[in-house]
This record gives sequence, structure tokens and C-alpha cells, in this order.
Amino acid sequence: MRRADRVRQPLIAAVLAMLALGAGAPAAPDAAQRPETSGDEAEIRVARLRYPGGGDWYCNPSSLPNWLEEFRRRTGVPTAATEAVVSLDSEDLYRYPLLYLSGHGRIALDDLEVGELRRWLDAGGFLWADDNYGLDPSFRELIAQLYPEQPLEAIGSDHPIYAAFYDLPGLPKIHVHDGDPAQGFGIQRDGRLVLFYTWSSDIGDGLEDPDVHGDPPEVREAAARMACNILMYALTHP
Repeated sequence: MRRADRVRQPLIAAVLAMLALGAGAPAAPDAAQRPETSGDEAEIRVARLRYPGGGDWYCNPSSLPNWLEEFRRRTGVPTAATEAVVSLDSEDLYRYPLLYLSGHGRIALDDLEVGELRRWLDAGGFLWADDNYGLDPSFRELIAQLYPEQPLEAIGSDHPIYAAFYDLPGLPKIHVHDGDPAQGFGIQRDGRLVLFYTWSSDIGDGLEDPDVHGDPPEVREAAARMACNILMYALTHP
């Protein structure tokens, strides 16, 4: 057995055990907010965040289904066929271990939405924000509202997220954009990365169907590996 397989198998076993126990999603702050369970709780499902402000939160429609399928195929962990779509006032928010945020434009959350996002993160949720070129100024304004006492910090290649399933040298560069190197940023709370921001990388584009951007196989593979790492990290660091 290869060393990588010896490392991965306990991770997969831990996630499967978590699913069997009905765990994984953030704990709702009170019983009134806790959604009823359903028969699909034994599948991992992530949620795309619908946000106001005019940005195209719905971008890259094939990326999340492809991501979930690749995660299932590579890890054996059961996943849903499609992502959910939630807003921050949704009673379903606490069903999901990971929120995905992307787009090219403006995010405009009111104080209640910012407060709910912070509560969800502090309760065990994980936000992956993937800049699809043009999101950066608005997203940084959101972080200043969300955690005014704690600015974004660079997440270096030695962080566990880059070794959560695959051993990666750092954040891959998928599309050129302005030519800047791909960089990961984040917010860490009590030793846990609660928010991961991929900038000048565009992982979501690399996850789309092959004919959308025409990316070569090695670029798509790099995107798939990074996305698998992100989801595995979120599942194993609640």
C-alpha cells in the first residue's frame, strides 16, 4: 500500500463514520433553527451562496456538480448529484458543512446577513470563496464587515488544507487573469480555518465541463485535486 493511501484511508473512514452518525453540518444556535432531517443526510452536499448586490453568484453552473462527482469518485464518500442553493436567511443553512461563494461582481450583505454568516462559521461552517475575476474588492469589503478585528491572512503552502487529501505544493494557477500568482487567503478562528479565499486562481473554472474553457487535462486535474482537498478539510475540521 502506498503511503498516500495509508494516510487517506483513515480520513475517509472518519468521514463515513460521521455520516453514519448524522453529523457534519454546523450546529444550529437554537432548536428553532434546526432543520428537519431527511433521507439524503447520508450524502455530502455543499451549498452555493445566493448573495445580493448584483454579482453573478450563479456562475460556472457545471463546476459544483463536477466537484461533488469527483470527490465521490476519488474518495468513495457518497455525495449528492447537485449542490444546494441557499441565502443567509434560509432555514436550510445549517444543513450544509460548506458554503461556496463565487462570481465576478458585487456582494452586498446587510447587517443581519453578515451576523448570520458569522454565527454559521463560528458554529462549525466553512466558507470557500473562489474569485472568478472581479470579485476581490467586494469580497474584501465583506471580510472587513464579517471579522473587523481579524483581517484576511495569507495561507501558505504548509497549511493542512494543501495536504487534506492530496499533497499539493500550494494553490494551483488555473487561469491567467492579470498574471498574478495564485494565492490563498483565510480567516482562522481558535486554530481552525473557517474561511478560505482562492484568488487569482479560478478553481471553479477548472472544474467546469471540459468544453466550457478548453483547459488541458493537467489543469483540470490540478483544480479537481485542490477542490477535493478543500472539501475534505471542511469535513474533517468542523
